[in-house]
Amino acid sequence: MRKKIIAGNWKMNKTPSEAAALAKELAAKCDGADADVVFCVPAIDIFPALDAVKGTSVKIGAQNIHFEDSGAYTGETSAAMLVDLGIEYVIIGHSERREYFAETDATVNKKVIKALASGLIPIVCVGERLTEREQGVTMDLVRLQTKIAFQNVSKEDAEKVVVAYEPIWAIGTGKTATSVQAEEVCAGIRQVLSEIYCPCTADKIRIQYGGSVTAANAKELFTMPNIDGGLVGGASLKPDFMNIVKY
Repeated sequence: MRKKIIAGNWKMNKTPSEAAALAKELAAKCDGADADVVFCVPAIDIFPALDAVKGTSVKIGAQNIHFEDSGAYTGETSAAMLVDLGIEYVIIGHSERREYFAETDATVNKKVIKALASGLIPIVCVGERLTEREQGVTMDLVRLQTKIAFQNVSKEDAEKVVVAYEPIWAIGTGKTATSVQAEEVCAGIRQVLSEIYCPCTADKIRIQYGGSVTAANAKELFTMPNIDGGLVGGASLKPDFMNIVKY
């Protein structure tokens, strides 16, 4: 049975001191949860956040990596740097990275491969815009994103990856895909993974839903058979994040 995973994406929020205070507060409430709980914080907040959750079951994750080990890549962070700090998870291919920072399916794949080779667990984001949903190409797009993300990834490594389905039209808008809509796409992603590998491997890969997840809709979303938790944005910065985790 797949263990649920709830990851908070803090995006570009919280100074280091603020991050430490919030991570400590939330970790105290989430410690010992039945689900894996991860706070994906800005790079500058990683060290204080790690210190704040020490001694709890909560993990700290990063929001991005570069696909090279080192070099003239000003402003970037390598996988080795994160591993040296003790990071286990990293978000890759978030829609905001794709839209604002020229992330492509090809660079997502490179980052997935580098993360896995370095011992990190990638949380790989896929999802469609509202126009693409209205055009009826949601699954065509998500299939493409998923296939390229897993290109040249072994079956053994694929089982470690977390996939986050994030309908772009629902991120930070207050709009949420219905549980039926979310389940339909998450089931479609699992079908793609079974085609790439096999049904047994696909059944081991955890698939999250992301897109305005709140305490009010978490229970309904997380009871769907192919939704193994959530990648939570704004609600992960609030004390009632625990109410999402408990479901």
